[in-house]
Amino acid sequence: MADFPSKVNTQTSSPKSHQTGSRLQGLAANVTTVIDLSFIQSIPAILMMVEIFLGLVHWGLIAATPYMKEPVYGWVMFVAITLWLLTITLFFLNLFSAQRYLPAVPWSKMVMVYHSVATGIYILAFLPNAITVNSFGSQSVQQHMAAAAFFGAIVAVAYGASAVMSYLHLRGDGGNAATSTVPT
Repeated sequence: MADFPSKVNTQTSSPKSHQTGSRLQGLAANVTTVIDLSFIQSIPAILMMVEIFLGLVHWGLIAATPYMKEPVYGWVMFVAITLWLLTITLFFLNLFSAQRYLPAVPWSKMVMVYHSVATGIYILAFLPNAITVNSFGSQSVQQHMAAAAFFGAIVAVAYGASAVMSYLHLRGDGGNAATSTVPT
């Protein structure tokens, strides 16, 4: 047999594009580990997506009309857009697992308080919306406002359901172990 060296030294090189591709693949892997994909399939996430979608429809219907004829619609628009933006922010905080990075924040309580307050504020915006539907002369504007009142009520119910789900989650997580044990 021919003498074969005991140590072989080989070097390989790759073009720059392959190195960039592997960096991007590594970045994509890091991003997917940050995103909590199980959150998207949970009931609270589905309720938040419903709140976001129906909230957009709600304020979109009002914005498509001459809502400035009634001063109360300024309040309705403020509530609808503000809660819509805050819900989107809260959704992404949950999606990217912000609770891991900010452990000092009592997330369960904060989410429950947010949804409870949002329910109350949305009801306070829905009522004037529903009461003033007939104050517009045009029937098409009245139909827009009636549809906006309907979607406002549905969004308020969705926020209420989220508040209840948050309360049940808080009660399940924050229970006192001393009160739940029974001596035998």
